Amino acid sequence: MSEENIVTPQRKIGSGFGRDSTAAEVIAGIDLTGKTAIVTGGYSGLGLETVRALASAGAAVVVPARRPEHARDVLAAAGLMPATKRGDVSVAELDLADQASVKEFAAGFLAGAAPGTSRSLDILINNAAIMASPERRVGPGWESQFATNHLGHFALTNLLRPALAAAHGSRVVSLSSTGHKLSGIRFDDINFDSGYDKWRAYGQAKTANALFAVQLDALGRDFGVRAFAVHPGGIMTELQRHLPREEMIAAGWMDSYGKLDPRFKTPAQGAATSVWAATAPALEGMGGVYCEDCDIAEATVPGSSEARIRGVDAHAVDREAAARLWQMSAEMTGINAFR
Repeated sequence: MSEENIVTPQRKIGSGFGRDSTAAEVIAGIDLTGKTAIVTGGYSGLGLETVRALASAGAAVVVPARRPEHARDVLAAAGLMPATKRGDVSVAELDLADQASVKEFAAGFLAGAAPGTSRSLDILINNAAIMASPERRVGPGWESQFATNHLGHFALTNLLRPALAAAHGSRVVSLSSTGHKLSGIRFDDINFDSGYDKWRAYGQAKTANALFAVQLDALGRDFGVRAFAVHPGGIMTELQRHLPREEMIAAGWMDSYGKLDPRFKTPAQGAATSVWAATAPALEGMGGVYCEDCDIAEATVPGSSEARIRGVDAHAVDREAAARLWQMSAEMTGINAFR
């Protein structure tokens, strides 16, 4: 197969949806009965809306959570547990910052199949994240944003490869953001040992999420796995929990009265691009691209008035950087299933 036929162009396809589309709108008419999905962080903000949409279409959705009882309470209050009108929603324990916890969750999921059968996973949405958090080290001294947002999901996806392959046409969605524009991958100082900057650390983690989709798609095709990176848009959720109100006002996200900038989306709108990337028939046979506003994004136009808020920067879809990051991640975690 020629290189041109393998690589999906980083340009819009005219999906018919847009910035204001909701998760319910993009999944309307799609039947996920008999399908299984995992949504990390699926009990808060846009993750909760993602779970709602997938379950409404009939999928059985597993929500990994660091605090399982809290997650069950939230999902029950949202009417998604103990069961929905269509797909079942369940919770299992997982701490993405703890590689042992990731391994335990993956083993538990894979073991859930009946004897003599293999469990399949049709959709994996790596949604959970921390943003601009105070400096913290986890595992063997890893910077926590990179470790949680990227390495946790890297290990999880690799460990779930048997289930993803068993679906014979699965999709993995990696939540990135325009935060990727704040930093490329600091290959020579990936853990910020030379001095911590919370926003550059977040930017590196979001670039890693985008590059992860690029390389996973390249490696996963032979296993029937396609991958997409997604910018959900600006949404006011628990993701901002580490940010003082004064900092958000200074950034222009809200005014002094707490009124949000009109560019912010609702959680239902924010979840739409993830749901679209995970389920849209229009993306059949595609992958390895960065998406926003329910379509494949265009490349950033450097120096343009929207360069900071729209499009994908070249460093976040660079295939050589993606391969290098994958190898580094495999060495850091000791896990590499797609080869």
